[in-house]
Amino acid sequence: MPSATEKFDLPLAKRQKRVSKENKAGPRGSKIFAPFRTLGLVSPTPVPFTSVRLGKSTYQITTSVGHSLQTYDLRKGLNLIFLSRPQTPEIITATCAWQDKVFAAWGHLRPQSPGGIWVFKRGKKVAALASPADLKGPIERLVVFGSWVVGCWAGGLEVWKTGTYEHYASMRPQSVHGSSQGQTYTGVMCNMPTYINKIFIGRSDGAIDIWNLRSGKLIHTLSPSTPDAGPVTAIQPTPALSLVAVAYKSGALSIQNVSSGQPVLKLKNASSRGLPVTSISFRSDGLGAGHDGRSSGVMATVSAGSGDITLWDLNNGGRIAGILRGAHRVSSGEKSMGANRAEFLDGQPVIVSSGDDNSLKTWIFDTTPFSPIPRPLHIRSGHSAAVSALDFLPGSSDGSDSTGKWLLSASKDCSLWGLSLRKDSQHTEISQGSVERKAKKAGPSTNSSPMSSEELKAPEITCISSSLNRDGGMGITTSGPIWSNPKVTNADASNTTGWESVVTGHRGDKFARTWFWGKKKAGRWAFATSDGTEVKSVAVSHCGTFAVIGSAGGSIDMFNMQSGQHRQSFPTRLPASRLKASALATATGSSKHSKAVTGLMIDSLNRTVVSCGLDGKVKFWDLLSGKFIDELDWNPMTAITGLRYNKASELVAFSCDDLSIRVIDLETRKLVREFWGCVGQVNDFIFSNDGRWIIAASMDSVVRVWDLPTAHLVDIFRVSSTCVALAMSSTGEFLATAHAGGIGISLWSNRSLFMPISTKNLDESIIESIGIPATSGEGGAGLIEAAFAETTEEDESEGPVLATEQLSEDMMTLSLVPKSRWQALIHLDTIRERNRPKEAPKAPEKAPFFLPSLLDKSGPGSNRNGTETDAEIGSLARSTEAERLRIVKAQNGQTPDSPQSLFTRSLASGHLSGNFDSFVDHLKSLPPAKADLEIRSLDPRMRDGHSELSDFVTALTCRLKSKKDFELVNAWMAVFLKIHSDTVALSSHRDEPEYRLLQGALAAWAQEQEQEGKRLAELVGYCRGVVGFLRSAR
Repeated sequence: MPSATEKFDLPLAKRQKRVSKENKAGPRGSKIFAPFRTLGLVSPTPVPFTSVRLGKSTYQITTSVGHSLQTYDLRKGLNLIFLSRPQTPEIITATCAWQDKVFAAWGHLRPQSPGGIWVFKRGKKVAALASPADLKGPIERLVVFGSWVVGCWAGGLEVWKTGTYEHYASMRPQSVHGSSQGQTYTGVMCNMPTYINKIFIGRSDGAIDIWNLRSGKLIHTLSPSTPDAGPVTAIQPTPALSLVAVAYKSGALSIQNVSSGQPVLKLKNASSRGLPVTSISFRSDGLGAGHDGRSSGVMATVSAGSGDITLWDLNNGGRIAGILRGAHRVSSGEKSMGANRAEFLDGQPVIVSSGDDNSLKTWIFDTTPFSPIPRPLHIRSGHSAAVSALDFLPGSSDGSDSTGKWLLSASKDCSLWGLSLRKDSQHTEISQGSVERKAKKAGPSTNSSPMSSEELKAPEITCISSSLNRDGGMGITTSGPIWSNPKVTNADASNTTGWESVVTGHRGDKFARTWFWGKKKAGRWAFATSDGTEVKSVAVSHCGTFAVIGSAGGSIDMFNMQSGQHRQSFPTRLPASRLKASALATATGSSKHSKAVTGLMIDSLNRTVVSCGLDGKVKFWDLLSGKFIDELDWNPMTAITGLRYNKASELVAFSCDDLSIRVIDLETRKLVREFWGCVGQVNDFIFSNDGRWIIAASMDSVVRVWDLPTAHLVDIFRVSSTCVALAMSSTGEFLATAHAGGIGISLWSNRSLFMPISTKNLDESIIESIGIPATSGEGGAGLIEAAFAETTEEDESEGPVLATEQLSEDMMTLSLVPKSRWQALIHLDTIRERNRPKEAPKAPEKAPFFLPSLLDKSGPGSNRNGTETDAEIGSLARSTEAERLRIVKAQNGQTPDSPQSLFTRSLASGHLSGNFDSFVDHLKSLPPAKADLEIRSLDPRMRDGHSELSDFVTALTCRLKSKKDFELVNAWMAVFLKIHSDTVALSSHRDEPEYRLLQGALAAWAQEQEQEGKRLAELVGYCRGVVGFLRSAR
């Protein structure tokens, strides 16, 4: 039990979330979209990966993606577990994993540019190593061992202590003969077991310097194995003590004894194409060599500019045991591409490799049966060339879990990827068959280099269209080669399991190809254009049954996705017997596009096909018959370069080469909007998910957002790299963008889901810049953060500006007076009648006998005569009514010398000036009872050539002509006619001046009321007709 002296604290308060003041306002630049993160990056830079063993269970592999690090866990199948934050100010140039930390060197790429070394633990920055002032180049390699952190750059070494992260020493060797500006080191180094405090560094003349880090002295230099070996390109200690493997730029590779300085083993032609080795690694599990794989002595090398991994058996003088061809992609003309590092994991038959092709792979060696060449174990990769097209997959059904999850991405590397917005490990490339195996079997190409898998893939994808309504998912059972157009198909099976759901067009190819999304593989059909020219546009019907393709020659063809059969041409192909008449042939040919078809769409009811082309025409076709229906001709004013369709609003948008975007209504086939402002070609444009916005990206690196209902530019911002492709998820959560030369896809959060966005038209002369989202998501905002981020911009915090005055002199405007006030004025007599007491007031009941009563005779102040109580009450009521009648009579009969009310004075002033605005404003401010009293008090007599009755009617007529306070003016006139009906009736057959004035004022009122009522009825009738037409079933 607790002691008597023990203190009991109150329950701990919930820990509050700490918000950094620096980022409180959130990112600026766009009112609607906030940077979120970048997808698709694995290892896009030349910086090799680094790995570390954690305990006995797993390895962690870290790659550089520019300004941040990504860490993968091998045991979890290379799942991404950490993203480093914050981002480094400059590009990362070297990395090294040590224990549970990762060291990253960045910067110093230019003179006077910043740089340093940051230390990350579980993705968070924990320390920073200061750079010396005389560091004049980027750190090319980092090695951490013992109590030392060593960084090597072209001009020397920098040493820090691992315990305190303090800079320890700078080591500068003397220049070697033939070197320039003292740059003697090639940036490769290593440490060796049992060589305490020693570091080995390769030089540009082929020698290797050995430094003692503690004393800071150069203790020995190893000479190159051959005189003309060239600079050292790789150094790696062997599992055997005192032996080090050294590679040279000439392609030579040797193993040297450090103690004697003599080469133990020399290997030639280490690369299959004579390229220098840039990475060396040794297998340490004691297996893999020999004819049965039970001996040790396996070495792996990687050459710059090659995607191959060469495996060596070092027994009996050394030999090449095998070459892992095409481990990483090498594109023709891009010599920097290929594998940049291969490393055996400690004590495991697993090798890890990374390359400049944005991939990280692990390979495993099989022992039974033995194979010297490993097979793939895990792969994490993405696009290796710039992204060219984006498209969000629609949901398989309304409300399905996959809605807005998958993004289709095409690239110049001829690949098609499905990227998951929820989990990076679900990214997958849509298979195009065994292209790698076919490349190996095909042998070298015309340039005597191995054929790459890219040469066997379909050409670069330029357009994508999809519908998942008939996608069979993983249950599809298909066989046979891809895109082979089989003549025999099983219709019953496809009716049950579905068929292809994605269609793509390819650059310079006349075939549009189909893809199975569920199986993530290429489909059966390759649809050819009827005129044999290149496919320029594709579209899939909403039901997923038909695919329409447009060609560069102007032809349009429709195919059945289930059977692969050609179903229709637009215009329809007529038999030869019907084309004998030249007039008919000319008429049929006139409806065809004369230039490339740049856009296609099928409406949601499968009734109409819409096409556009570079000939500047928009054509409407009947889907079933292929007949030409109608067209919009914008030639020679402009050529149409793209088409987008929104099925929710039935609107179709077109991008034109005059830098405009035009929108038409599909039902009426009329132009409803034109948007201008793009500077340079429109690269891509899309509708928002709800059809309210049009988002466009142009060559000036600016993204613009227009609001369709108001035709206003509601958002505009500039990105650091030109946006070439756009896509928006069907849920509206994210906007995806691809940028020029970039291999990643940027995601932007949509703030409008959680906060109102002003539709105020923005000034295009003020364009703010915003950075592309980071891979780590740093500086970006998720949906909730973006929604509730505070902003310092006044126009964003303000809502839409509501104008209280009349917007136009021709627009009928109602008053801001509450409806209850003017309705109470009209029915004031009814309200008084309803509120009148039903019986006379009664005397209060007598109080109980134990309480004194003021009316009790015996009480203090009581009336001595009890019979006088009712009489006194009746007398008080009669006197009150008499006083009210006296006041009314006095007001009705006031003399010219008596003081006038503000109502009367403002009415007279308006008569003299002809402006009754002040009078109307005063009348609007009066409560119903007071306004009724003032109208009753109007004097019908003539005074100074006018009467108050005629002036009042004239004031209302003037207000009606100005089209202001329409309902209030009519309410006042109704009350006036009801109160002064006898005088109005007399004015029709009396000839006195006051009656003639009143009759003329009433005639002017009647004429204006009739004219305005007729105009208003016509406008209301037109609006009712339009709304009724839109609501009717069409």
